[in-house]
Amino acid sequence: MIRRLIARAFWTFSKWRLVSEPAPSRPSVMVGAPHTSNWDFILMLAVAWSVGVHMRWMGKHSLFSGWRGPLMRALGGIPIDRENAQTAVEDIVSRLHSGESFCLVITPDGTRKGHSHWKSGFYRIARETGMPIVLCYIDRNTMTSGLGPTLELTGNVGADMDRIREFYADKSGFAPENRIEPRLREE
Repeated sequence: MIRRLIARAFWTFSKWRLVSEPAPSRPSVMVGAPHTSNWDFILMLAVAWSVGVHMRWMGKHSLFSGWRGPLMRALGGIPIDRENAQTAVEDIVSRLHSGESFCLVITPDGTRKGHSHWKSGFYRIARETGMPIVLCYIDRNTMTSGLGPTLELTGNVGADMDRIREFYADKSGFAPENRIEPRLREE
């Protein structure tokens, strides 16, 4: 309840508007994109808290060092060692198969700039767990953020990514100059 009040205050006083599809009714992989700024984190928390989603998110392990560690974990963070990305996917899949129930927010862009493609972990986790993908967005052009459509993956990577690209085609992110095209290396 406190989180919803904080989110309501955020949307009331922010220049940004919440424009969202309904929250998923079952555990899902929530794609947070375009990931172009640290402000994305604040906006996605406000979205999740507004729609009542129990979310977890993956972040680089250095975010969890020192005093930030307990705070990041309390906000739903799961530390990821980027050098061992495959074990990160296996760990998340194992958590979900063991009965943990949550929506997992992943920013497939990776860091906020310097990449030419999305990381494929979100896709592999969704395929291995049978979870749908919810397309979450931030759009500086319209000053909106929220949950987009929910997609069931077909297993045809190219076709699935075409649907994802279509949704994000007009979404700019918080810092549009850092946006990259939704494309997997495997494509």
